Amino acid sequence: RASRTPSGRPRPKGGLRQTAFFTSAALFSLFLPRLGDLIGRRRVLAGMLALMAVGCVMAALAGSVPVLFAGRVIQGVSGPTVPLCLIMLRNEVHEPKKYGTLLGVITAVNGGVAGVDSLAGGYLADHHGFSSIFWAMAAVAALATVLVATLTPESVATESAGAESRMDWPGVALLVVSVGAALIALNEAGKLADANWPLVAALFVVTAIAFALFWRTEDRSSHPLVATHHLSQRSTWALLLTTVLTMTGVFAVMNGLIPAFAQDAQAGFGMTAEQSAWWTLIPYALAGLAMGPLAGRLAATHGYGRILRLGLIGAAATLALMLLTLRADSRPLLLAASILIGITYAGVGNIVLNGLGIVLSPKENPGFLPGLNAGAFNLGAGLSFALVYAAQTAAEPADKTSTTGYGAGIITGAALIAAAFVTSFLIPKPVEAEATP
Repeated sequence: RASRTPSGRPRPKGGLRQTAFFTSAALFSLFLPRLGDLIGRRRVLAGMLALMAVGCVMAALAGSVPVLFAGRVIQGVSGPTVPLCLIMLRNEVHEPKKYGTLLGVITAVNGGVAGVDSLAGGYLADHHGFSSIFWAMAAVAALATVLVATLTPESVATESAGAESRMDWPGVALLVVSVGAALIALNEAGKLADANWPLVAALFVVTAIAFALFWRTEDRSSHPLVATHHLSQRSTWALLLTTVLTMTGVFAVMNGLIPAFAQDAQAGFGMTAEQSAWWTLIPYALAGLAMGPLAGRLAATHGYGRILRLGLIGAAATLALMLLTLRADSRPLLLAASILIGITYAGVGNIVLNGLGIVLSPKENPGFLPGLNAGAFNLGAGLSFALVYAAQTAAEPADKTSTTGYGAGIITGAALIAAAFVTSFLIPKPVEAEATP
């Protein structure tokens, strides 16, 4: 179902604010991969999935909004599932091309399911009630818990046997407060005209203060969550900046503007929500699923940076094609644009950015960069809805048959992807993860 922009246009509710699940997932992603380095990745992953199942059961049985909210927060523990899987894979597979291919498979399956599960969820809700979705999720999570606990090897970081290898919980608390405040601020800013802007400003102040304290704590700690010299390296900040810019440019356009345009009866195609999914989100996700394994192998063969930049160029060009879609009453063109952004972003950009988080992470702390990169994905998603919709609202004319607002949002997204292309040149080459000629 859709909410409305200030001028009455349809806009998905999920685009206006982060849900409890996504906020929780972002915060748990910051430190659970590092905890896995220390006490065992299989143990942490199995525990995450078990808690996911508990959260699903709680949500299925919820008789009130607070209980449902709590269930969704608990489900968010599963947030760093993919980064942990990729770290475990890296520990077992050392040949670059094979690892790149399998990295692409895991990341693409995670993204590809997102196009199909929306239909499955709709079917379950329509035929068996809303709680059936959570029961199905609980069953899958329980099965995954058993499979991880019984079939995967245990692994820890090499340095975890040292005397100083213990979790930096003060650093965790400060980083969670900093990122959590930023996410809540972005959620609020995404409400645009209805936002509480003094609250947004206050939350960003909290973000800055908490991060400054986090930096000071990490500088003085004998067992930091993230050593400050790692934070200052290009392999860290350039990757995180590129991830944020890429997500900010793509996420709200593909998950908000384009489906809303497809459903817009005055300026767009007037589709139902289900029809819109078939023409946009599902082709997008399935194209990414098909492209992901190939992109991972190409990255290991021809260079992660080179393949990432090809994906970013393709994504920006596809957004330009979407501008033509706004003016042409052509469903095939809408479908083609959705498939192309699925190939270039979901199948290439997203795959390579996830992979870089693994292969650029230092050997003595392999969990820190994948965790921060997962947080960067979530920050970019939240910022995307705030900026892209702000551009749409600012440019939207009184004429509801005009596509000017949609065009402004897409142009904003393309500009951000262009900025990501520039910053991608600052990401160092992961020499050990690329096959030698």
